[in-house]
Amino acid sequence: DMVAQALELSRRPHVVIATPGRLADHLRSCSTFSLAKLRFLVLDEADRLLEQGCADFSADLEAILGAVPARRQTLLFSATLTATLAELRALAANSPFFWEAESEVRTVEELEQRYLLVPEAVKDAYLVHLVQTFQDQHEDWAIIVFTRTCKDCQVLNMMLRKFNFPSVALHSMMKQKQRFAALAKFKSSIFKILIATDVAARGLDIPAVQVVINHNTPGLPKIYIHRVGRTARAGRKGMAITLVTQYDIHLVHAIEDEIKLKLKEFSVEEQLVLDILTQVNVTRRECEIVSV
Repeated sequence: DMVAQALELSRRPHVVIATPGRLADHLRSCSTFSLAKLRFLVLDEADRLLEQGCADFSADLEAILGAVPARRQTLLFSATLTATLAELRALAANSPFFWEAESEVRTVEELEQRYLLVPEAVKDAYLVHLVQTFQDQHEDWAIIVFTRTCKDCQVLNMMLRKFNFPSVALHSMMKQKQRFAALAKFKSSIFKILIATDVAARGLDIPAVQVVINHNTPGLPKIYIHRVGRTARAGRKGMAITLVTQYDIHLVHAIEDEIKLKLKEFSVEEQLVLDILTQVNVTRRECEIVSV
């Protein structure tokens, strides 16, 4: 709790490991704790911390940066080089030292990689149909559905629950306690479907996942590789299906260039999707109203 932590901080530790929010809280509320002599500031998962998205850390980071000395070394660590980090590099006052680990970009051979070309308006009906199909054929399979935003994650989870699917959500707007509870349910196989954003899906220790469904086509090939790497682990087989709208074709080409592989089309009986379209859209709208 805050009081116990404040006591520890007053003992002037050499190293402090913190989330931005909690560190900013201490700086705002505690007069005995100071970062005025700090020499190194390390931001791990830097691209996520600096991104203005559903988990916006900018106010907390401003409080922290205002409390640390100008003469310090700042180290940014990230597995993915996003536009945010590239921009920051360009803005740096003195020339930054930049090092990138050379890692061979690849996806494993045991992974079957498919795409599904879908009109934007019927995307959710395709998702429900895919989940239903896998549940019918393989009751014990675990599925991860990746979404672009926290809102999408929340709405899709509510929607799948209304269709009686055992799904659980994982996104950065959830409190840490809720995230642990959601993960525990998924890991213990009580809930077979995990709906997650990229930020929540980092570094997850999840045993066996048979299918990854990308509800959106990732804008960066590295994020695609990270997502689909959640299945076909340790020599097991796995499948990744990416829902591709008419606006995403160029993103698929970028992914294919990076993984040096052409994605194969996943065939679906369209009529079965059209049969549930109205019901899915109505349910989605209901869930959107509730989640606002």
